[in-house]
Amino acid sequence: MTALALDDVVRTLDDLPSLPAVVMELLTCIDQEDVDISVLARKVSHDQALTAKVLRLANSSLFGLQVRVTTISQAITFLGFQTTRNLIISAAVTGCFPQAQCAGFDHRAFWRHAIATAACAKVLARRVKFNQDYAFTAGLLHDIGRQVLVSAYPAQYAQAIAASKAVDIELLEAERAVLGVDHVQAGVALAGHWNFSDTMRQAIARHHDPETPGAGLLATIVHVANAIVHALDLAGEADDLVPAVSSVAWTAMGLNEESYLHVFRETELQFDEISTILMA
Repeated sequence: MTALALDDVVRTLDDLPSLPAVVMELLTCIDQEDVDISVLARKVSHDQALTAKVLRLANSSLFGLQVRVTTISQAITFLGFQTTRNLIISAAVTGCFPQAQCAGFDHRAFWRHAIATAACAKVLARRVKFNQDYAFTAGLLHDIGRQVLVSAYPAQYAQAIAASKAVDIELLEAERAVLGVDHVQAGVALAGHWNFSDTMRQAIARHHDPETPGAGLLATIVHVANAIVHALDLAGEADDLVPAVSSVAWTAMGLNEESYLHVFRETELQFDEISTILMA
């Protein structure tokens, strides 16, 4: 096949499933100071399936609330606007892409890995005093470019998956060899299309190479979380390769062996509950 150019991928973005209008509104108002939260809460509440998933997340042990929230407005009151917004985005994105007809691509394993990375990134972020909500969302979306490529080019992507397994190389390398573009480039393109913040885009762009100057701490957190989740095999994917871990990124976390063991256990516990909710 003729190698794809990034422009080819960008042209397919309008054909992808669209997020609910209120979610797009939440994405574009991240940096605005004058957001009318009550109006946004009312709009979200009109989507019953989305609301139910968000409220189940809000009431999960992930947040340890002492009261049970029954409305989006209550979730905002008890968890804060930023946390609730990221829960809404997470619930919407995981339900946005239909199960792809792509040989070798396991839709459920993809989301299990994404959710586990989100959970691990949140745990790591708390330990290094970084914004946990940002870390959770970045972890969830770090490989979203794979969904772009699977949706737009299922036959070619199946070839990349097969090539990765046949010669035991990382998928990123196989994507470049077979398609000419990789899921990182596709993910950054989608992040721009969906108006993600610069911080989120940078995390998606640099989660494989966090040592790049300017990559930022969020990319480092997602890089380490991604490696941990592969090692723990939480996605349950056969022949899952554990990617090489940047020693610089691992050291930058400043955690000792005992701390990492706590991170592993906490990630496994949170993953079970979050995946049950988001993949329902």
